[in-house]
Amino acid sequence: MGRPVFAEALLERVRQARAALEEALESEDAYAVAVAEDELDDAVRVARGLGVDVEEDEMEAEEG
Repeated sequence: MGRPVFAEALLERVRQARAALEEALESEDAYAVAVAEDELDDAVRVARGLGVDVEEDEMEAEEG
């Protein structure tokens, strides 16, 4: 059985925040980097606070 819907939504927020950070770093936009870092930190904090394993999702994404 898959993940609960709320967990998948939290993980999607983390994925989007990571993508935004990567894009901001590539564009060398210091303000966008700061905003993206804050969003990523918040998304990871919320996910972990609700018991969602962010690192496991990252490892699964790297595998395939």
